Amino acid sequence: MSEDPEFHSLRRAQRGFGVRASLLSVGGFLLYVLLSHSVPGLMNQRLAGALTLGLALGLGQFVVMGVTAWCYVRHMRTRVDPLARGLSSRLHQQQAGSHGDAGQTVRPGSGGYRTW
Repeated sequence: MSEDPEFHSLRRAQRGFGVRASLLSVGGFLLYVLLSHSVPGLMNQRLAGALTLGLALGLGQFVVMGVTAWCYVRHMRTRVDPLARGLSSRLHQQQAGSHGDAGQTVRPGSGGYRTW
């Protein structure tokens, strides 16, 4: 299974997006923390009323995390899950053929590792 090219494309699709999303999210938070520490005068600038630049950027972290989670779910549903379902059904067909159980139906996702 681990030598299958379809399995490798599945892993690449999953890892590639995960690394990019993690770097964006963690990098944004790290930048926010470094700005808060390095230039407190800039972060304390008032934008409107009691809203400061630091507070606005801090609230922006929630937006970044929400968008990242939404993009992750969309990526998994459109690119990773179809590959995983195809690989899973092919694996179950191969297992059913190797056991010689032609009369027994094998349901994809009934055992082992399942996709969300």
